[in-house]
Amino acid sequence: MKLQNYDFNLPEELIAKEPPERRGTSRLLVLNKELEDKTIQDFGDTLNPGDLLVLNDTKVLKARLDARKPTGGFVEILIERLLDDNCAFAQTKSNRSIRKGDYVKIESTSLEIKILDKEGSLYKILFPEDPKEILDMHGKVPLPPYIKRIANNQDEERYQTVYANEAKENSVAAPTAGLHFSKSQLKQIQERGVEIVYITLDIGLGTFSPIRFENVEEHVMHKEKVSIDKKTADTINKVLESDSRVIAVGTTVLRCLESVYTKFNKIKPYEGETDLFIYPGYKFGIVDTLLTNFHLPKSSQ
Repeated sequence: MKLQNYDFNLPEELIAKEPPERRGTSRLLVLNKELEDKTIQDFGDTLNPGDLLVLNDTKVLKARLDARKPTGGFVEILIERLLDDNCAFAQTKSNRSIRKGDYVKIESTSLEIKILDKEGSLYKILFPEDPKEILDMHGKVPLPPYIKRIANNQDEERYQTVYANEAKENSVAAPTAGLHFSKSQLKQIQERGVEIVYITLDIGLGTFSPIRFENVEEHVMHKEKVSIDKKTADTINKVLESDSRVIAVGTTVLRCLESVYTKFNKIKPYEGETDLFIYPGYKFGIVDTLLTNFHLPKSSQ
């Protein structure tokens, strides 16, 4: 399977740089027996009573920090994953590379971050206190790299799903398929007899990494943390025993569910990591229908 099969021309002007004025107004292309041009407001009409809608309730960290070297040089820090003991893995951008043992100061503060080590393309860094508190106070929304503008106050709300769980603030990118839903639309979907459950997949920077191998099968997926609780697992298994469908909102939900199925040949409560790479030929065990955004050329998503 060749990478060129996943390449296409994506005109820059067709990439949305701002969210719509209100949630629930984006266009929707429905692929069933034929293509139908609709809007996300019509999504509920594609669902049947008894169907199960699965959402990713992760919350996005304000993962981008501006910092300065002791010399005054600018350093951009982008958190990839929070670790224990006030540490994190991060990417950095600066005119000159930073090194193990260096300190950088968060801009407009006296807070210093220590560079502990480099592991592959990521730096292991140490915060002087709770990283989440520092990021909440001084961080910026980590907009995707294809949105070439500075994050604004509106993004703090709109780059989160309406169902993001405050206790699960561990992602550095949003589960973007879910950004389209408003609370009222989700309520209307439930009123149709559709049940909604939540899984958690903490999205890392690898979600933006393109496939670089000409043979797609050689690509190695990044690892991400996943979690399915017992209540959700039991609900999914009940639907699987019926004629109703399991509908994944976004590739993160799809990846989480199919990873657990691949591991156990069924759905069960699970907390761990996944590096599952799904490409043509894969036989789905759980998900019947997927709601997703358009993705970049040569993307693994």
